[in-house]
Amino acid sequence: MKKLLLLGGSRFLLPVIKAAKKLGYHTITCDYLPNNIAHKYSDEYSNVSITDKKAVLETARKLRVDGIMSFACDPGVVTAAYVAEQMGLPHCGSYEAVSILQNKWEFRRFLRENGFRVPMAKGYHKMEDALKDVDLFPWPVIVKPVDSAGSKGVVRVDSMAELRKGIEYALAYSHCKEFIIEQFLPRKGHSSDSDSFSIDGELVFTSFSSQRFDDEAANPYTPAAYSWPASISDGNQGELTGEIQRLLRLLNMRTSIYNIETRECLDGNAYIMECSPRGGGNRLAEMLRYMTGADLIENAVRAAVGDALIPIRQNPPCGFWAEIILHSRRRGIFGSLWTSDAIAGNIVEQDLWVKQGDMVEGFRGANEAIGTLVLRFDSQERMEEVLAKQDQHVKVGIV
Repeated sequence: MKKLLLLGGSRFLLPVIKAAKKLGYHTITCDYLPNNIAHKYSDEYSNVSITDKKAVLETARKLRVDGIMSFACDPGVVTAAYVAEQMGLPHCGSYEAVSILQNKWEFRRFLRENGFRVPMAKGYHKMEDALKDVDLFPWPVIVKPVDSAGSKGVVRVDSMAELRKGIEYALAYSHCKEFIIEQFLPRKGHSSDSDSFSIDGELVFTSFSSQRFDDEAANPYTPAAYSWPASISDGNQGELTGEIQRLLRLLNMRTSIYNIETRECLDGNAYIMECSPRGGGNRLAEMLRYMTGADLIENAVRAAVGDALIPIRQNPPCGFWAEIILHSRRRGIFGSLWTSDAIAGNIVEQDLWVKQGDMVEGFRGANEAIGTLVLRFDSQERMEEVLAKQDQHVKVGIV
């Protein structure tokens, strides 16, 4: 029986554990939070911080694992690459390449040096250095931790007077205490956050979504819904696919699932914003399986232990799909979830993670979601109508 070490313990690991068990693998989850939900479903749990790559390596050697992966868990991606490289396990790419992809400043710099279209950006260790560079940037700007995911610590800063506060906010969410300031790119339509897949460095499955936000949430830059097909033009989707492929070849990436964020801007240009060799959070790969039949999760699990993959077909979405990330706009006690009769026939799946009486937080990051709602529509027009008036169809009751 092959052993698969899974870094992290969030509920987004549950379909990975299910796929691994179906294939007969022994699953071991690993992090420093023993009460995380995924540990209840794995075969074994190891209490080790996933950011301590040497400790995880020691654990992996002791357990004699056959593979390691970090799915929907950004802090573990670099550690997984390090352990795989040290042990000679199957891996998506070198530790050096993965480290570039996982650091927002190193990634921006790599893109610029290799002729990709990239926003004006610069990374910093010290706030004082950034405050000296205020004349470098066109305002407004976005300030981010270089090493966080799920939009945690991301803030738009509209003036120099607000910059110090924005940097403090970003640093509060950075593990390595580094941040990046970058030009704000006004988007055309919706930005995209979706998953893709490569085999031996060749991009065999690419997808784009329409990522949507809740302007009234505690953090308006945390994704609150997704829909397919994407609003990005066909021409720019084609260009982005080519540029993603070029990126993977330059970094000598291998076989992996990727969570990729892209954006089409008002000037007509398209940008690769992030490309992480992991499955995305918010159940994106599960949504793609619903729509296209492509099982990126099972293939990611197979690749992690070096087993043969099942066929991946680049099928277009069958129908019009949306995923609503259920959340509360304020801290309080969860009372109930209400959905209108008008969308009852569109609901494919309702997955609620809290129960009546539970304390919930305001929506500042993906970790504060309380569930998901999967919907399918017969037309783009009807889907857009429902998503534009989401408050009329879905209500999270807080007392």
